[in-house]
Order: sequence, then C-alpha cells, then structure tokens
Amino acid sequence: MRLDDFDNDINVEDQRGQSFGGGGGGGGLLLGLLPLIGSRFGCGGIVVVLLIFAVFGGLGNIGGLLTGGGQAPTTQTQRSGAGGGTGAAAACSVDAATRSTCNAFSSAENTWEQLFAQSGERFQAPKLVFYGGRGMSGCGAAMSAMGPFYCPSDQGVYIDTSFFQELEQKFRAAGDFAQYYVVAHEFGHHIQTLTGASEQVRRAQSRASEAEGNELSVRLELQADCYAGVWAGQNRSRLEQGDIEEGMRAAQAIGDDTLQREAQGRVVPESFTHGTSAQRQAWLRRGLESGDPAVCDTFSGAI
Repeated sequence: MRLDDFDNDINVEDQRGQSFGGGGGGGGLLLGLLPLIGSRFGCGGIVVVLLIFAVFGGLGNIGGLLTGGGQAPTTQTQRSGAGGGTGAAAACSVDAATRSTCNAFSSAENTWEQLFAQSGERFQAPKLVFYGGRGMSGCGAAMSAMGPFYCPSDQGVYIDTSFFQELEQKFRAAGDFAQYYVVAHEFGHHIQTLTGASEQVRRAQSRASEAEGNELSVRLELQADCYAGVWAGQNRSRLEQGDIEEGMRAAQAIGDDTLQREAQGRVVPESFTHGTSAQRQAWLRRGLESGDPAVCDTFSGAI
C-alpha cells in the first residue's frame, strides 16, 4: 500500500529506552484460564484486557491483534525513568517498522478526521506510543506479550513493533497491509471511544452474564475490524496488488476458532471474545468494499 510519509504534527511518544518499575508476568497464560479471564474482564467491561486471553504458550504476541489491542483497564499510573523521546520526527524515524507504523497512523488520523467532518461530528485525535518490551500506559503496564492495544484513559494506541515479526514469522501473515491492518484496527477502538460504543458495551457487560459479555466483546472487536476496512476503503487508490489478500490472511490467522484449534485442537465457541476467522474477514471486507462507517453496525442483527 502506497502511503504518504507521516505528518509531523501527529502526537507520538517513544518510551523505548526508558525503564519502568513494577509490573508482572505478561505472557504464557494457559488456555484453561480463558473462561476465568473472560468472566473477570469481559463481563466486567474491560474489553481490552481480553486480548490477554490469547497470550498463551507459543502464541506469543498474537494476543494484542486478537483484540486489536482492545482497551485496557483504566487504572492511572505514572511513567518513570529516562530515555525515549517525544515528537513525530524523532520517534517515527527509529527504523523501518516504526516509520511504516507512523505512516499508517497518520493516514488513519487524516481519514477519520475527514469522515467526522463530513458528518458534522467533532474529531479528537489519539496519540501513538511506541514501547519496547515493557512500557506504561494510562491503563497500567504495557508488555510485549499484550501485543498492540488501545488505552481509553489516555486515548493512546500502544505498539511494540516486534509484534510485526511475530505476525509474519509465526502466523504467516506477512506484508505491509497486514501491519497496517493492525494499526487501523487499534485506531478503530479509538473511534469507538469517540462514538460512545465502547462505554455502552462496558456498561452492558457489567450487567451481563459471561456468555453475553463475550458476545458483546466479539461485536466490539468486529466493528473495529470493519473500521479498519473503512480506512482502507477510503484509501482504495493507494492499494496495491495483493494488499487485500494480506489483510484477509491476517484476519484469518487471528480468529478465535483458528487460534483455539491450533492451541488445543478443539474450539469453544462460548469463550470467543473476538470473532471467528470468517467473521473477522467478513467485517474487514465489508468496511473495505464500502468505505462507509455506517455499514459497521455490528450490534444490530446477526454477525
């Protein structure tokens, strides 16, 4: 996908090189803990932390993309240490992966700002935060095992670019558009914060059963997939041959059914929190083909 260089006025923070105290283990959660995690976080309204359910065994960092990073808990914390940096010019020029992430983030910001303006709505841009291994967000600790995620407390998209290596090498979802899909999905969670969808789901989950909470999480994640497609559809002229296929391979690789089948040899539909491979592909394609956010109503009817 041919993207312009990032705008220098995007809000970027670089935590790489900083040290952070505290924290706990982040990877290696057993699949058997998924129902417990879903019960404690899904029905409690913490949609984003559900991403951790996929961070077990050899699956490594795919947890973040599963939820699209989702949205983390909202406990406020403070950063400590020195190093890193702020500002797009410095933070986005560290390496090729960082630059491409900034290019996608900047494109998504421009696209959604225009869409909001067209509908007469006020747009507020999120920030992009790079971290390496361990960082800190307004929602708590950021760890590589979490993968990319969105924090509603500080409206930040958090990315450790090493995740893209996992995506390519372990999950055979290579290509620039596969990576852009990750960024656009996380940006989609920010759109849900602006529209109020995330808060509505959080409130509904606080009153829901575990199964009902999981279904609401699935619908929220599929909408973020659709929003990622909307971004791509709005920039269709920039797509290159093979881009759509790259996105579909990535969406297929991170479906709940595919991950569970590969991890444990069986599928537990009632524990799904992000949607099947087919559902994720379908909603990504729906947004891409239309370029219209109005088609992304995953909360009405069947999904």
